[in-house]
Amino acid sequence: MRLVIQRVKSASVSIDGDVFSSIQEGLLILLGITHDDTAEDVDWLVNKVVNMRIFSDTEGKMNLSIKDTDGEALVVSQFTLHASTKKGNRPSYIKAARPEVAIPLYELFVDTLSRKRTSTPLSDHDEATSSGTGNKVKTGVFGADMQVELVNDGPVTIVIDSKDKE
Repeated sequence: MRLVIQRVKSASVSIDGDVFSSIQEGLLILLGITHDDTAEDVDWLVNKVVNMRIFSDTEGKMNLSIKDTDGEALVVSQFTLHASTKKGNRPSYIKAARPEVAIPLYELFVDTLSRKRTSTPLSDHDEATSSGTGNKVKTGVFGADMQVELVNDGPVTIVIDSKDKE
């Protein structure tokens, strides 16, 4: 499982010209899933994301996590993160998981991030979807042709791979 994490001032996902979901200050997370990823990969990555100190404290040092800032997150599925460019000029996506594997892991990632982003439990009406009232974890639509807009803050962009834990 591979993530591209961008600290943003704002971000949104549009589908067919209509804004599907948007966030203010927080993280845009592009999520790529392979056929051999598991719930263990989800747990490891979510723990990294929610505890990563990439937001500025009062002294301007990157010392705060998304939990500390109560920031929002926008999670967008992106199978192209596992593109292989080894042969020729057309990338191969053979490593990317098929939807029957990827969708449940994508949903698990979003649900787990929603729970762990804050130490306060979600209320009954908060769900890990873009329609969850008061929820600060938003999504795109798995497999849709999406247009993603963002204002990168910093810029801060970090790539994390659960198979290459460095």
